[in-house]
Amino acid sequence: MLNDITAACWFTYLLLFLTDIGLSPGNAATVMLSGQVADGLTTIVAGELIDRFGRFKIWHGAGSMLVAVSFSSVFGGCIPCIFYSRSSSTLRTVGYSFFAAIFNVGWAATQVSHMSMINCITLNSTSRVALASCRNAFNMVANLSLYAVALLVFSISKAKSHVDIEHQYRMIAYISIFIGCCFVVVFLVGTKEPSLKVAVHGDRHARISWSYWFKKVLYYQVALAYVLTRLIINVSQAFLAYYVINDLHMAQSATALVPALIYVFSFIVSVTLQEVVWTGQRLKLYYSAGGILWMFCGAVILILPTSTSAFMYVVSFVIGVANALMVVTGVSMQTVLVGRDLNGCAFVCGSLSFLDKILCGLALYFLESFQSNTALHISKYNPLDATYISVTRYGLGLVPAVCAFLGVAVTMSMDLHAPYAKYLTESLLE
Repeated sequence: MLNDITAACWFTYLLLFLTDIGLSPGNAATVMLSGQVADGLTTIVAGELIDRFGRFKIWHGAGSMLVAVSFSSVFGGCIPCIFYSRSSSTLRTVGYSFFAAIFNVGWAATQVSHMSMINCITLNSTSRVALASCRNAFNMVANLSLYAVALLVFSISKAKSHVDIEHQYRMIAYISIFIGCCFVVVFLVGTKEPSLKVAVHGDRHARISWSYWFKKVLYYQVALAYVLTRLIINVSQAFLAYYVINDLHMAQSATALVPALIYVFSFIVSVTLQEVVWTGQRLKLYYSAGGILWMFCGAVILILPTSTSAFMYVVSFVIGVANALMVVTGVSMQTVLVGRDLNGCAFVCGSLSFLDKILCGLALYFLESFQSNTALHISKYNPLDATYISVTRYGLGLVPAVCAFLGVAVTMSMDLHAPYAKYLTESLLE
């Protein structure tokens, strides 16, 4: 919950926040890229160390602590500017980039340990998908919590200057951290540390080498499907606020209402997916269905004119369903890849997350770098009576649609087997 609520704030509001306080789109993109690179590198290190030494909860607790301490500074004032008693674009970019990197180091450690636990709690394929569905459902709860907090803060506090904007986002960060930390305490106190009973290659403590995974064709297929899915989610989330304000000229409250609708329907679908008995073919079918829905949504976003901006609420419903289908099945493909090779599961989660963070960071950097200050601050009175084609519109519509098409193509080529269909008579936990 802490990771998810802060990540929702990161992808939804960071670029908007940085440009609102005066950073150029290029500098704002640099701040996000620094965080994504730090996140990606940490996932590899964390995955390797977790496979070697275990102790999921220690990694989760330490990462959560780092997230809680650093996140408020990401949306706070420029600490180096205060320290040096001066302000410049370069100094602000460096300051925000530093705390963005620290935040993402903690975020990565928490994510890899949490995702790895799914594979170590059960071998049953349906149970693993149910855990991934539950995890995604609470991701939706976290996102909805953020937008409820944001809507409340934006309604109560009106921004008239850069200082007011910083105060708004600092309040959102503080409240989000408090909500997330409450769930971290519940998780650490109420969850038993996984300790494997099953043997891997004759030794339950033997770590599986990286080359073992690199020889598997399925590893590359799952990696592609997962990375393309994360590109869809992260790029669309990053540009959604820009799109509803600058392209559709909707009210600021729409930056909370539109994403909230997406996550409501994602939550409903995620809960429903827990009741499905899963096979490899069903994973492919449900993933493909989500990809096709996203292709439809991308086409609508590209051609949606300002005069019919209210139709975006209908599109939000379809995006929510598509996101849940693709995320739950995309993560579950990792569990099929891992199978019984549990002493390498953290590397799988870490390496795929590394690719996800680096590619998402680069995609957002290049897309945001193409943004112009004029495009970012189009007046709602600008006489645009036709569909306005912008980088924002392409970022939200075309990029996810293309990724969805490629993801479906890769998924259909997979040979997915779910050999552990029967429920276990004995837990994997000691």
